[in-house]
Amino acid sequence: MEAEKAPQEIEEKVVKKQPKTFTKKTSILLLTLTLLISVGTGYALGHFYFWNDIDMKRVNEQLDYYKEAVRKDPANLENRIVLGYTYFLKGNNDEAIKQFDSVLEQDKNYFAARYNLSLVYIKEERYNEALIESEKAVKIAPKDFKGYVQLGIAYRGLKEYDKATKALEEANKLAPTNSDIIYQIGMVAESQGKYGDAIAIYKDALQYDPLFKDAVDALDRLKDKDTKAEGE
Repeated sequence: MEAEKAPQEIEEKVVKKQPKTFTKKTSILLLTLTLLISVGTGYALGHFYFWNDIDMKRVNEQLDYYKEAVRKDPANLENRIVLGYTYFLKGNNDEAIKQFDSVLEQDKNYFAARYNLSLVYIKEERYNEALIESEKAVKIAPKDFKGYVQLGIAYRGLKEYDKATKALEEANKLAPTNSDIIYQIGMVAESQGKYGDAIAIYKDALQYDPLFKDAVDALDRLKDKDTKAEGE
């Protein structure tokens, strides 16, 4: 029973709509995986996961499904985005980038491709490239908070903390009380050595999501930090 619960804890969300050709088995698989927030849009927001064997078996099944879907219909950009994101989940970043670039060759303003490219580049700590893709994603979809979050993470990676905070504040305006956004603001404070502020922000994130593991881990990480260091 515990093994069946594990995929539920993954924070990426399931696709909202499914191709009409999905079999019952595939539909159940995708619901269990909970990998995507919407068709073509990954939702890791700078969080990266270790997968157990059961999770990875399902990821591999999804990979096989979308490889075949793209083979049958190479012009379907949504399927290609999901394929790229699944490669990303497996750690095959080069193939993920290849799929997202292929989408952009057909539609340079495809938000999901820009967003997911920023996700891969952040994972690889290629923050300048992540910043470029995040900026383009924000221009394409200025009302989508996820682009601003990625922008904030990229700026934090570049140690441009004021810009990181500003981007995350924009995200928070679009999605108030989102625990991911609050957590990322805490990460900016922690990166600056403002441990007292970071602790308060992580606790705030837990007010909205008491089971938010990243915030719990962050508090554990900072429990022995001397908050007086902020004034030194």
